[in-house]
Amino acid sequence: MFSQGFAFSFFSLHLNLSLICDSHQLEIMIQFEKFTLENGLRVVVHEDPATPMAVLNVMYDVGSKDEDPNKTGFAHLFEHLMFGGSVNIKDFETPLQMAGGENNAYTSNDVTNYYIQIPAENIETAFWLESDRMLSLAFSKKALDVQRKVVCEEFKEHYINKPYGDVWFRMREMAYKKHPYQWMTIGKELSHVENAQLEDVKNFFFRHYRPVNAILVVGGNVKTEQVKQLAEKWFGNIAAGEKYIRPDFSEPKQTTPRSMELKAKVPLDALYKCWHMDSRLEHGYYVADLITEVLGGGGSSRLYQSLVKEKQLFSNIECFHFGSVDNGLFTIEGKLVKGVQMDIAEKAVEDEIVRLTLEGINDKELTKIKNKTESAIAFEDMNLMARCNSLAFYELLGDAALFNSDREKYFSVTADDILQYSRTILDVNNSNTLRYYSEN
Repeated sequence: MFSQGFAFSFFSLHLNLSLICDSHQLEIMIQFEKFTLENGLRVVVHEDPATPMAVLNVMYDVGSKDEDPNKTGFAHLFEHLMFGGSVNIKDFETPLQMAGGENNAYTSNDVTNYYIQIPAENIETAFWLESDRMLSLAFSKKALDVQRKVVCEEFKEHYINKPYGDVWFRMREMAYKKHPYQWMTIGKELSHVENAQLEDVKNFFFRHYRPVNAILVVGGNVKTEQVKQLAEKWFGNIAAGEKYIRPDFSEPKQTTPRSMELKAKVPLDALYKCWHMDSRLEHGYYVADLITEVLGGGGSSRLYQSLVKEKQLFSNIECFHFGSVDNGLFTIEGKLVKGVQMDIAEKAVEDEIVRLTLEGINDKELTKIKNKTESAIAFEDMNLMARCNSLAFYELLGDAALFNSDREKYFSVTADDILQYSRTILDVNNSNTLRYYSEN
């Protein structure tokens, strides 16, 4: 519907901002309101009068998974290009700094996110800057040459010349046969960014960086009516663009184990093991997240206690997953103590996995990992910037209200869920193993 002459449909959720803290639950419930401009831009407003600051967060529903397999690294390249000047504003940084603001961005396999933090009284400066970037980049050959060079140097520094830098290139290629998670956000190979042309860049921008594919979150010491007016003023006249529809690139079920060996001039032998797990909105995601805490959540975790402290096979070992929107990878990685044989270390990891799949965990261990996970989420979300980013991401997943219900999904996980799901995903036929040997 239309309200007060503005062209947007309005929907509000009134949720109290409160902190509930007891032995069972620690969480933040936040208040926010949502509306959509006529051009399809979704806007979420989170009022927080307790701070003098405001945050403007723009999340685009595009990541490296949306790239042409022969032109990868473009999503990350755009993270850099978006700071190189827009159609009406040649210098992004100076006016923002003069207004007391700071900004940054990140790219993942799933999303690209830009955010500004600024004194609330200067929030319109953020609207002005961010809307002009959405309207159109400057698209100069000079800007492309500069940022292409920056990205290429980053590729060389972190992924070619750095010890173990090629691990996730190899692991992703081994684990994914169809899904575009098979390449890194930085790109599949350096030549793709080196050969990027201005026309390629323009096409990518106008396909993905449109209001209909974006979510704007404004939080802090702002009022919803104020945000409505500023959103309509600065973003309302930008052409909607076409909604990007992703093709079906679901990964086929893995039915046999895969493995690979590498040798390079690295300090220590290393072991990497990955298993496919459920996507972000499935119950299995929350179960897998808790399993990472059981196996690798710090010094009290099973892998650390057994394989680092007691058996002294690894100098360090971790268990984690990548938080992917689509089916991701549950991962164990560790650096071996010098002189330890790879087969002995790998057998010890497998023994801990077997122990989990046979015995599961007890209620005390379940309570500990739930409380730890819940506390980490709650305290992170007490930060204004983190709240705005989370609201954008949950809206991208389907509804910003998931911010306030997501925690319940962790509490719903049972010990039997962990037992059964560990048996499902930690099946040897679902495994991908990379053994990395030191040439030194």
